[in-house]
Amino acid sequence: MLDIKFVRENKDKVKENIKKKFQDEKLPLVDEVIELDQKIRELKSTGDSLRQERNATSDEIGALFRDKKVDEANAKKQRVVEINNQLESIEKEESELSENLKSKMMVIPNIIDDSVPIGKDDSENVEIEKFGEPFVRDYEIPYHADICEALGGLDKDSAGRTSGNGFYYLVGDIARLHEATIAYARDFMISKGFTYAIPPFMIRSDVVTGVMSFAEMDAMMYKIEGEDLYLIGTSEHSMIGKFKGQIIDEKELPIAMTSYSPCFRKEVGSHGLEERGLYRVHQFEKQEMVVLCKPEDAMEWYNKMWSYTVEFFRSLDVSVRTLECCSGDLADLKVKSCDVEAWSPRQQKYFEVGSCSTLGDAQARRLGIRMKTENGNQFLSTLNNTVIASPRSLIAIIESGYQSDGSIIIPKVLQPYMGGLEVIRPKQK
Repeated sequence: MLDIKFVRENKDKVKENIKKKFQDEKLPLVDEVIELDQKIRELKSTGDSLRQERNATSDEIGALFRDKKVDEANAKKQRVVEINNQLESIEKEESELSENLKSKMMVIPNIIDDSVPIGKDDSENVEIEKFGEPFVRDYEIPYHADICEALGGLDKDSAGRTSGNGFYYLVGDIARLHEATIAYARDFMISKGFTYAIPPFMIRSDVVTGVMSFAEMDAMMYKIEGEDLYLIGTSEHSMIGKFKGQIIDEKELPIAMTSYSPCFRKEVGSHGLEERGLYRVHQFEKQEMVVLCKPEDAMEWYNKMWSYTVEFFRSLDVSVRTLECCSGDLADLKVKSCDVEAWSPRQQKYFEVGSCSTLGDAQARRLGIRMKTENGNQFLSTLNNTVIASPRSLIAIIESGYQSDGSIIIPKVLQPYMGGLEVIRPKQK
């Protein structure tokens, strides 16, 4: 959420930013919030004047009673009653207008960084760099779900009976490989100086609306019936929410944390061949990075964070590339974002395995997270990045390590987490 003072003083810039995000339907909001802000400030000014008059009148009443000027004192008391009634009406109107202003402000997108390419949707995202050579095997690589089933590691039929589409059972060595990757991701980030955390897997609505836009919330979140609780779609939600309403001494910054959680998403409108496997599912597990820092340090942290994900996947012998998200592909709270995509030797194309974002002070402003400085309290910056989201990372490992005999070579860094196992072989029939 932007600062209303910024909107007031930079109306044209805010409108131009909306146009860059191809959200022209939101353009009228800028004038609407400026008008609401003007009314609220006028009401505040009127209220302040009335309070000053009330205080002065109250002082006069005491003096009049001491001088035994009872009729005059009672007339002043009546004026105090009138002022109180006026203030009650003003405060009610001010509260209603402020709530209306806030709801409109939360829909206006954050100002994107000047380096963000302009484009309507993800088809116009821009490749930045490749890491590792994309390769094609001289033998056919089956669909990842078929590979897992041949290895006795996937059962979607049973999950369909217990839970419906979009769920799965991982079994045996494939399940171990999945958990080994999560464990390795945890240790990898700890080695980078991040503090490990396991957060709550449900959060209240005021935290949800603090960390994401309403459109994202409706498309992603599962609500617990009868409770003000939502299942998290990523641990970033809980981790940023951890600092809600807090004032953090700037000497304690940056705060860099890596968090594990299961994640739950509706994935509305997902169709197609790749969705019959493990690429797009309602439940998955994730290792996340979250950083709170001074605004001037945000871009440095942004570049560190996505590079950690690249380094992580390269240590698994998975080729990846980075992709700059264009303006139309950025969620409303984001200042800048890039995706990390893994190479699929089966499809002979890249697919998303992670996303890194800097959000400026948008989340901090919504959640009231500030830093204490010599110049007073200020909003800080927040960033988040995927280390891995499994089973997408599992797909990348399986396809990259698939051999012509149907076995999978386990990356060396994961072997200690697999009890020394080097290869997962097909089950003998």
